[in-house]
Amino acid sequence: MLSDRDTVLRRLHELRSEHRDLDTVIIRMTDIGAQDLLNVQRLKKRKLSLKDEIARLESRLIPDNIA
Repeated sequence: MLSDRDTVLRRLHELRSEHRDLDTVIIRMTDIGAQDLLNVQRLKKRKLSLKDEIARLESRLIPDNIA
């Protein structure tokens, strides 16, 4: 059975992969001068949402140290 840490690490891997894929798609769409700016904006918003979720999950992996 997977531990909570393993589950978080697996989810992080999935999110990072999707983030990279979105980055590639956005770059290609803007390089070819895609006229569908609304779709590009949606992809960028999704990419930002992924970045926020990645940061949230990464913070769960860092133990709280009270000095």
